[in-house]
Amino acid sequence: MSIRSFMRHHYRHFNAAVCVDAAEAWVDLLKKKGKMMITLAGAMSTAELGISLAELIRRDKVHSISCTGANLEEDIFNLVAHKHYERIPHYRSLTAADEMKLLKQGMNRVTDTCIPEHEAIRRIEKAVLKLWQKAEKEGKRYFPYEYMYQLISSGLLKKYYEIDPKDSWIVAAQEKQIPIVTPGWEDSTLANIFASHVISGDLKSHSIVKSGTEQMEALVEWYKKTSAKHSIGFFQIGGGIAGDFPICVVPLIRQDLLEKSTPLWGYFCQISDSITSFGSYSGAVPNEKISWGKLDINTPKFVIESDASIVAPLIFQYVIES
Repeated sequence: MSIRSFMRHHYRHFNAAVCVDAAEAWVDLLKKKGKMMITLAGAMSTAELGISLAELIRRDKVHSISCTGANLEEDIFNLVAHKHYERIPHYRSLTAADEMKLLKQGMNRVTDTCIPEHEAIRRIEKAVLKLWQKAEKEGKRYFPYEYMYQLISSGLLKKYYEIDPKDSWIVAAQEKQIPIVTPGWEDSTLANIFASHVISGDLKSHSIVKSGTEQMEALVEWYKKTSAKHSIGFFQIGGGIAGDFPICVVPLIRQDLLEKSTPLWGYFCQISDSITSFGSYSGAVPNEKISWGKLDINTPKFVIESDASIVAPLIFQYVIES
């Protein structure tokens, strides 16, 4: 039985039913020549969401991505250092002394998974520093994701691959050349490393990495051009800046640029474990977005209150099989 058939047979109520509804609406959007943006918060790359997301990208089911700087880099960390990762199933019972031991071993823990400092982070640092210095020498500036695309296309890392590159969503995105925005890139390991190289003098300034507002400008251009011919959907994993930044492109165009004819988002789905009553963006129900000029009354809207590491791969496979 296919995943799609399994879900249609078993997922009939509650959050399970919403998974099917959201997947069907995504399929319907694509059938009508619509486009889809996916946003990634949390540690989805370390959760190896690339195993399912990469194929979704290759099948032209995803056309733009917004993600945190951590998700942008951690997919590549896993690509080049997977065999050195360590999984700790009993992470809930770790003591402070256990955590200190991990630190001394150079193992940076994300829930039950430890990212190896030397094999992952420092290996990427050496390679990307060459690209930063090259850009500075040539007087060029790039978005954070463009440096990651350069890393992949340059072949600098290929000898270090420790997983099949078909399971890397960054590799798939680079092959398809889909645009990626990384709002708040400064809050990432590579951005910290970048700042350290500016401070130490290895780089002369911060200007070779394009800013967040420049990313928004590029997103405005992409949205205007794409929405002129296609309805654009928004599939949000988690909340935070990865979701809030890109969804605001519509009110920016319509309310700040006064281009009232620009279409609203044509589909919205969020996988979330946040609580609505806490006043967070992550926990906001879709209807709240109507008051901000992001969604329309008739926009298909779904909230799946569940664990994205479980739900997202199922929905992705459902869409692939449709």
